[in-house]
Amino acid sequence: MTGVITASEPSWIAPFTVLSPRGFDKLVTVLGRKGADAVRKGRPWGLPLEDRALLVTAYWRTNLTMRQLAPLFGVSKSAADRIIDHLGPTLALQQRKRFAKGTVLIVDGT
Repeated sequence: MTGVITASEPSWIAPFTVLSPRGFDKLVTVLGRKGADAVRKGRPWGLPLEDRALLVTAYWRTNLTMRQLAPLFGVSKSAADRIIDHLGPTLALQQRKRFAKGTVLIVDGT
């Protein structure tokens, strides 16, 4: 489909991710390692992993609705919702599990 936002066009990456194309490629590589692109039962994704990651970041940075965002990427609004529900938690920051030796953790501000 022509006229849609795609990660294969590097000019779309910076406005939605604040990453360089190289940094975005590293992010997509990490997503692939975490199993975000694993083959599952059911219908396959209509967008490649790069475009799905760009869709999620565009959703977070622009606050567009699914109805507004979906045509920009050439998918249905329900597909955009499924993509965000699937990839969003993988892209979210994880709580730090280990701290450096000698670090004091203050739980309560008092």
